[in-house]
Amino acid sequence: MFYNCACFYSRNIFLRKYGLHITYKDECSFKTLYGETLRQKGCKSNEQFEAIFKEIKDEIQRRRDICKSALYRRELIASRYRPLHPSIYLLKESFLDPKFLHLVYLCKNAGMNEDVKKSITVHKSFRLYAFPIFTQEFCDMLIEELEHFERSDLPKGRPNTMSNNGCLLEELGFDKEFLEPLRMNYISWITRFLFPDFGGGSLDSHRVFTVKYSMGQDRNLGAHYDNAEITLNVCLGKDFSAGGLNFRGLNTEMYETSTYHYPNSPRYGILHRGRQMHEALPIESGTRHNMVMWMRSSSVRNHLCPMCLSVPQLEKDTTGGYGQGFTMREERQDNPRFVDVCVV
Repeated sequence: MFYNCACFYSRNIFLRKYGLHITYKDECSFKTLYGETLRQKGCKSNEQFEAIFKEIKDEIQRRRDICKSALYRRELIASRYRPLHPSIYLLKESFLDPKFLHLVYLCKNAGMNEDVKKSITVHKSFRLYAFPIFTQEFCDMLIEELEHFERSDLPKGRPNTMSNNGCLLEELGFDKEFLEPLRMNYISWITRFLFPDFGGGSLDSHRVFTVKYSMGQDRNLGAHYDNAEITLNVCLGKDFSAGGLNFRGLNTEMYETSTYHYPNSPRYGILHRGRQMHEALPIESGTRHNMVMWMRSSSVRNHLCPMCLSVPQLEKDTTGGYGQGFTMREERQDNPRFVDVCVV
């Protein structure tokens, strides 16, 4: 069974208008912590602060309702949605780029030598690696499937706490026969060599979603880090211009001011540490779809929640899924602290 951390109800709440992540306890402490910063960003009247408090409380309530709403969506989609391309819900090697398959083969049979590692490295000190993942045909079919689902009248869950447009692939039915084998049989062979110190050899859960960027909707995504040990971000494509990714140091390395710009290329994925600060720059035309795979290691995060940087306060995930990837450690079982809720 997998669990979540209770910090989800109070931390990392994103105020989009002001480009600010906040922690919320009550109105008084909020004004003490963020009042001056918000005033500098243009929030000066009582009415503006009241609008912020409403936004925060609505978001907290949305998070508290996530378990019920996720189960409702999953059941409704399973009973009513008719896929456009049913064949892509089962992972086949024909969907995967030959260069990716060769990389996995090398990792399985000979390990990753320095020449192979160098060939996929795009930034050595930031530990960023890029390589083709899918074929163009598969990317086109997946985008068609996503747009087919988007046109339906079925409910759509938000992909994450910052993005408004996209799809939770687990709710759409991709998890067991596509995403799990992709992580376990392919990607994990690569991560164990590239990120042994960040749980790359012990990944045991994931959360996968797509994010859509378009001129009439979200064009960009502000600076953030992921609730993951390792992230794979794959550009699926379509017609777009600009909108690359900017990377900085880890979330604990605020002194790191250098950046690296990575241009999105269809079919290619960039592999990075979840705690790496990054942002998606605005597209200048068209539409782009990205598939983001947050991969988690319970043996790492059980000791420290990456979002609150504290020992996690466990809460049961009641959807039957991976929750936030925590498990009940043996040393805690004498005095477990958890309640029945669900977060992401």
